[in-house]
Amino acid sequence: MFHDQRFYVALSFILFFAIFGRKLWHAITTALDARAEQVRSDLDEAGRLRREAEKMLEDATREREQALAEAQALIERSREEAASIAENARRDAEAVAGRREQMARDRIQASERAALREVQDTAASVAAQAVHAVLTHHLTEGNATANALLDRGIEDLPNALRASNESDANDQHAA
Repeated sequence: MFHDQRFYVALSFILFFAIFGRKLWHAITTALDARAEQVRSDLDEAGRLRREAEKMLEDATREREQALAEAQALIERSREEAASIAENARRDAEAVAGRREQMARDRIQASERAALREVQDTAASVAAQAVHAVLTHHLTEGNATANALLDRGIEDLPNALRASNESDANDQHAA
């Protein structure tokens, strides 16, 4: 046993640990404790960072949901405004078409009145000329005073007819 090398290696190992073991043990445990403390600190920091990240995620999720809700509300308001604008444009177009139609009717009525007036004036003028011609032909042998009276009546006839037509047109227009 004392002659065997293994015995001396084992003995030197035991003596080495007996002499330096306490110092080594203390250094190793101190290093391990420091490492454990560092790991605990890192774990605490990681936990804190995780909580902050979870809080930031919740905030971001909440903000995203609010933004989506606002976007949906904005889209809905835009659709309502577009429908309102389209309805207003339709009403405006109908009103413009109605005004143009009424203006066309007014122009047609004015043209009809002008044509009627022109026909009446022409008819009155022709009638006056015909009466003048007939009376002149039949009364050429008669009295000079009768002729003068007749001429003045014939000359006043177109003005009287125009005045009569204008009063009829005013009566129709008022109705």
